[in-house]
Amino acid sequence: MDVVSQLQRQFVDFTTSLYHEGFLDDQFTQLQKLQDESNPEFVAEVVSLFFEDSENLLNNLANALQQQIVDYKQVDAHVHQFKGSSSSIGAQRVKNVCAAFRNLCEGKNLDGCIRCLQQLKLEYSLVKSKLETLFRLEQQILAAGGTVPSMA
Repeated sequence: MDVVSQLQRQFVDFTTSLYHEGFLDDQFTQLQKLQDESNPEFVAEVVSLFFEDSENLLNNLANALQQQIVDYKQVDAHVHQFKGSSSSIGAQRVKNVCAAFRNLCEGKNLDGCIRCLQQLKLEYSLVKSKLETLFRLEQQILAAGGTVPSMA
């Protein structure tokens, strides 16, 4: 098996594992369908924007939860925004933690919110690492003269 075929197999196996492990859902597939020759970096660009927004939201959440008097409406607004952006790229596990986080905001459960923020940071860092690996695999396939297999 040549290098391109090996990389393509790795790409397919890795992508499949991301769905099976719940990191990604069908929304990521929909995002991939929007990418074409006229915009070959579309998914990477959208995901990069998600990464930037997520870093800001995680910082905002950490700051909001450290206040003397926690404004749960503000915390919930940040979590709601995070849930929406993670949902739009198909980051399923991040989205699911956000849903639980919002319930804790509603109950004004500070300890629960702090624990959920830690879980959110973990899930975010995991999906970020996985997607960065996926994009590196794509670049390796293209650099070796191959085409990225379509998962859509």
